[in-house]
Amino acid sequence: MRRLKRVALETLGWVLLIAGVAAIFLPGPGLLGIFAGLALLSRQHEWAHRRLEPVRLRALREAAESVQAPLRMIWSVLVVAGLVGCGVLWILDPPAPSWWPAPESWWLPGGFWAGITLLVSAAITLGLLIYSYRRFHGKPEALAALTVTIEQADEEARDPHDSD
Repeated sequence: MRRLKRVALETLGWVLLIAGVAAIFLPGPGLLGIFAGLALLSRQHEWAHRRLEPVRLRALREAAESVQAPLRMIWSVLVVAGLVGCGVLWILDPPAPSWWPAPESWWLPGGFWAGITLLVSAAITLGLLIYSYRRFHGKPEALAALTVTIEQADEEARDPHDSD
């Protein structure tokens, strides 16, 4: 049973890590996926444990920066709205329009479950946006403290004579 749990957690960790990397380029919370994957993998791999804290800090910094500029907040809300719209479209699965040049089987690939994952991604993104707004918006001191913490972590990572 213990071995099965270990294999399941490692598999989930790799899936989350790969999905997080993909979400860096696709709509979705990439750093959150990378962090979650590393958190699971760090239970069994030292390399993942070493990378966990820097990813967490950078994810927090990105969250803080995302709510400092009104244009970035507007863009984030528009991305969430687009994800919701696409998710609903995929779930409703209308027939391919007459202008669609490819075979009809290529219209909205993935069907219902693709729509569900788009809605889940939108919900996670909206939750992160709300969290970031409440924790960091209008609080430049929180972003400054986070930046100092990141710089200290980077300095410790570069110091080969660290005596921990």
